[in-house]
Amino acid sequence: MPTILMPLLTFGHALLQVQSFIDKKSSQFVFYIRGFWRDHIPYKELEMFLWDTLEEWSELKHTQSQLYTHKERIFWHLFHETQFVSATTLKTDKILKEEVAFCLEYLENEKAFPLDVVGMRP
Repeated sequence: MPTILMPLLTFGHALLQVQSFIDKKSSQFVFYIRGFWRDHIPYKELEMFLWDTLEEWSELKHTQSQLYTHKERIFWHLFHETQFVSATTLKTDKILKEEVAFCLEYLENEKAFPLDVVGMRP
């Protein structure tokens, strides 16, 4: 195989890894936030999920130059939003809760796309 094709194959593989990671973590994220809102999952568990996600992300082969999908942008936006608020705020702030719920709906069904979301990779 010509060596010029190797970087393209590596990049393509990394892209698939990122998409797979985002798909897997998105469904888990929906589960954890909704479980927290319903008092089925303690906030500490949600926090642990966030930290575990960061750890797994750090082990994933990717490049910052890879293009983002809408789903990935929404995932990282939601990730940062929930990581930097308290349990009380996440549960009671009406505006934040509506925004998070809209993002969760997209992560779950990929229907109505939140336009004002700009999530960035850590």
